[in-house]
Amino acid sequence: MSASKKKNIRELTAEEITEFFQSHQEKTFRSKQVYEWLWQKSAHSFDAMSNLPKTLRELLSEHFSIDAAEVSDTQKSKDGTVKNAFKLYDGNIVEGVLIPTDDRMTACISSQVGCSLTCKFCATGKLERIRNLSAGEIYDQVALLRKQSEEIHNVPLTNIVYMGMGEPLLNYANMLRSTERICSPDGLNMSPQRITVSTAGIAKMIKKLGDDQVKFNLALSLHAANDVKRSQIMPINDQNSLEVLAEALQYFYAKTGTRVTFEYIVFDGFNDTLEDAAELAAFCKVVPCKVNIIEYNPVEGTGFINAKADRLDRFKDFLEARRIIVNVRRSRGKDIDAACGQLANKNMLKKVTS
Repeated sequence: MSASKKKNIRELTAEEITEFFQSHQEKTFRSKQVYEWLWQKSAHSFDAMSNLPKTLRELLSEHFSIDAAEVSDTQKSKDGTVKNAFKLYDGNIVEGVLIPTDDRMTACISSQVGCSLTCKFCATGKLERIRNLSAGEIYDQVALLRKQSEEIHNVPLTNIVYMGMGEPLLNYANMLRSTERICSPDGLNMSPQRITVSTAGIAKMIKKLGDDQVKFNLALSLHAANDVKRSQIMPINDQNSLEVLAEALQYFYAKTGTRVTFEYIVFDGFNDTLEDAAELAAFCKVVPCKVNIIEYNPVEGTGFINAKADRLDRFKDFLEARRIIVNVRRSRGKDIDAACGQLANKNMLKKVTS
């Protein structure tokens, strides 16, 4: 069978792998072994499946591929942050980041090659969306970053955030299957409560998360709590206004009971006044929530800079005075372009801007 016609075996369910073995008169218990190699042991080749007979490995190799992601480049920040370029089977590149803090070790992973949403402050928004990542490619980032966490920092991976390149809810099926494989006992066996999926705000897909009663956390990249300002920096707000998003979030909470996180980058001179804070406080009444205030990291050509420290503190104090839970997320990995909003493979960005 030619390589171009081989099916990616990680697109198959355990039952479909069992059916394959049955059709080739092989013992069906082998399917469980293969599934464990793929999703527990993160095998990237059939030759690595050492408890399978050679003839069986050859049969699998004849019919299937494992379209795996591999680390092609790594940069280490002075603060311990590690940024990786992951090379995909077709040569495309996405980035993922390992972020150490005092109480957690977080993997920030990508869901698409590029992005279609053109958020004005985001480096990835300058790229075209080339394609969605498969569930296996999303899973690979977590498995590889988990390995790095143990090798570099000698601590286990504790948290996963879908906050890298791309919009996870525009790759819904693969995003959802990746979380299932990451959390399943026959996968990486991580808790869904340790996973946060971040969206720029696709209302109908937020409702679908509720219908699917997902167990992971949801974060909304808000960054402005009035439609005029939000549409200026996030064109998706034109079709997904704050009113529409509020309804979707209420639906999500009613279905899941999960508190929502609002992410809010405070830009200097744009959304950093007490009036902006008051609008955010009003939006926080929509659904049980907390607010993550995020330091902005400079992205060339955007014209945005981080709010001054005193204005950020006033903004935070205003919210806390209204009994809103607020965390300030300090930038990590700025020196290697690994911080929030900075992920964009430089070679890809050159193609877009040249």
